[in-house]
Amino acid sequence: MHHYVTAKTDLPDELVHLVFLRVSQINGCAHSIDLHTRDLLKTMPIDKIVLVPVWSEVPQLFPDTYRAALAWAEEVTLLSDTHASDEAYAAVAAAFGPKDLVDLTIAIAAMNAFNRLGAPFRLPVKAQA
Repeated sequence: MHHYVTAKTDLPDELVHLVFLRVSQINGCAHSIDLHTRDLLKTMPIDKIVLVPVWSEVPQLFPDTYRAALAWAEEVTLLSDTHASDEAYAAVAAAFGPKDLVDLTIAIAAMNAFNRLGAPFRLPVKAQA
């Protein structure tokens, strides 16, 4: 799924890594947070990256599609709480076409699955003390 999302979709790489980062922050997967922060540093200034956990408070920093993707990432990641509400679905469906919405949701699901392996097994980070 990861290869499909990063190589076979029309979603911008930056958007995919942003969603991967946000999902990993919610799930507390240090390995993925470290990895996708490093990926984002190639295209996004650190000032924006550090504000990803509070993206909704700084709407001027992220385009509409990025905000829709981040909101959907939170909605799907916290599924047991949100139940992927009709309102959230309508909002993301307004920002993405049907194929891109499926691809985005696959990206979110893939990262959630990976986080459920990465966090418990304490996959290493590149960050040094």
